[in-house]
Amino acid sequence: MIPKRDKQAIGQRFLQAFREAGAVEVAPDILLPADTLLDLYGEDIRARAYTSTDPLRGEVMLRPDFTVPVVQMHMAGGAEPARYCYLGEVFRKQDPGEERPANPRDNEYLQAGFELFAHDREADAEVFGLFHRLLTPYGLQAVTGDTGLLMDAVRALPLSNARRDALLHHLWRPRRFARLLARFSRPAEARVLPAPVAPWAGLRGEDEMQARIDRLLADRDAVPLDPAWNARLERLFAVRAPLPAALADLRGLVAEWPDLGSAVARIEDRLAMLSALGIVPGAILFDASHGRQTMEYYDGFTFSFVAQNRPDWPPVASGGRYDALTAVLGRGGRAIPAVGGIIRPGLVAELEAAR
Repeated sequence: MIPKRDKQAIGQRFLQAFREAGAVEVAPDILLPADTLLDLYGEDIRARAYTSTDPLRGEVMLRPDFTVPVVQMHMAGGAEPARYCYLGEVFRKQDPGEERPANPRDNEYLQAGFELFAHDREADAEVFGLFHRLLTPYGLQAVTGDTGLLMDAVRALPLSNARRDALLHHLWRPRRFARLLARFSRPAEARVLPAPVAPWAGLRGEDEMQARIDRLLADRDAVPLDPAWNARLERLFAVRAPLPAALADLRGLVAEWPDLGSAVARIEDRLAMLSALGIVPGAILFDASHGRQTMEYYDGFTFSFVAQNRPDWPPVASGGRYDALTAVLGRGGRAIPAVGGIIRPGLVAELEAAR
């Protein structure tokens, strides 16, 4: 068992490196209002968060991550560009859908993090380069992805808006996504919805219920998705190779799926920027499904650093781009491009102890 003071010491070391990279240290509250997080993630976050009820504050939860409160703080009046760093505990229950064995280190653990808010096309490379430099001594495998690529793919499917929105909502839940895609790929069962004979009751109004009935009727009449699109999605989700080879696979997909062109061009630009920083692209694994295993607010570049000889561990570090989150939390929908990441000092302490 690694003493807590050792984890804190390593966390302080990373925190100092983030300060030297121009970040201002912040310390968000441990106890946060639950309503904002529930609005962002839906009720799914409740299954993983430690919640309670306060007589004055209402429903609250122990801090499940730092990004949301840091974004809230910045969007309330922070200047741009801005860099922030932090060190502290986060608290999460085991994910009911998690395939890794339950591990006590996943419930409460220390995070050292760095967040960058800037209209700067090189921000992804800057943040990844910083984490890469700090973690290179530990022999970790760097894995990257791009959630924007996956979202562009779903938006390009010849489906109704309602069906596309449903797939986008469950993009981070592969099993639910697969079930929905299977349902959308076969003819709907012919059902006759009986006219209501009882009076309207409950919290929803008649207009809301009628809108729901109309959506069900429209969905019943929707044309099934051609199997060719399912095959393309499967090919996209399966792309996993060193970054240069993965780009070659993605270019092949673009030839028959032009809607992916802009996302693949962004990945190519990012590769060039990483090379300019002295990072060898061939040593970085690109996993097209990587974004499906991260926090739901990531909507662009994603990355993680994993210990290959410890498959039972979560990533030692992870992060990504979350532009849409700043628009949700900004006043009047104001958005600022943002990217950041976290390191788990506790896992780094275990790596150092094993040397």
